[in-house]
Amino acid sequence: MSIPESTAVEPRRAAPSAGAGAGVPDSGRGLDLTLLAVAVSGVSLSAPLIASTAAPALAIAFWRNAMAVGVLSPVALWRHRGELRRMGRRALGLSVLAGLVLALHFGLWLPSLNMTSVATSTALCTTTPIWTTLILRARGHHPPRLVWAGTALAVVGAVILTGIDLSTDTRALVGDSMALGAGLAAAVYMLLGAEVRRTATTTAYTFVCYATTAAALLCACLVSGSALAGYDGRTWLKIAALTVAAQLLGHSLLNRVVRGLGPSTTSTAILLETPGAALIAGLWLGQTPPAAAYPALAVILGGLALVILSDRRR
Repeated sequence: MSIPESTAVEPRRAAPSAGAGAGVPDSGRGLDLTLLAVAVSGVSLSAPLIASTAAPALAIAFWRNAMAVGVLSPVALWRHRGELRRMGRRALGLSVLAGLVLALHFGLWLPSLNMTSVATSTALCTTTPIWTTLILRARGHHPPRLVWAGTALAVVGAVILTGIDLSTDTRALVGDSMALGAGLAAAVYMLLGAEVRRTATTTAYTFVCYATTAAALLCACLVSGSALAGYDGRTWLKIAALTVAAQLLGHSLLNRVVRGLGPSTTSTAILLETPGAALIAGLWLGQTPPAAAYPALAVILGGLALVILSDRRR
């Protein structure tokens, strides 16, 4: 689950605009990188679990957030209620906005999988670190050349694995646009989280964010007619496993480390989800990993190393 921090509000520390946090001790950065690896492993379980779960994709997205809120509620409303009260109007508003953007990410990407090829949808959605770097540049930050190079290299690694085959079919083009929008939404979500985490704790931020996402996805399910119940016990167990692995360990740890590592490093590391999911599917579902999985993993790791190296030089 979300790693609860001290009940006292964390010391105010400016979150870095790109790369890892300047001035963060090596021991703290080492812990963040370890938690980042755990988080990426958690989100890598997402696709194999969703693929094996007999429930509508939007309903799965709703339940993973709703269940996470259920788990976090006793912790956030009892042990950490003081942190919620001290969030401030701005942090609370940005947390709600982050939740809406996360719901938009799910709402755009999941339907796009049925409108265009899965490979193309995944490749376009993995443009998140490019959007992150561009948004930072537009806000007046100047990411070093190594950040640009590392970001581009990591995205190339994702494309090596997923491929991209843009179609001229109208429906497929709409799906492509939705997947691209999902990648942009993920970048905005990551940047909003980095901003909120300058003053708010992980528990307070994730509780408000996930509650907002769950509410928005519930509305989407009702509008689209996605069945929210009637599943068998095996399906509920898989949704619960998805909640623990991808939501509480995955997204919550990403929300924790983005404060120290910054949005550029964090969003670039998320690209490891693509080859990670392929390898997990091979081990768990018996699906043979594509031949490109291993070189793609190496290329993405190389790109991530450049982004982290850039921060260390700074």
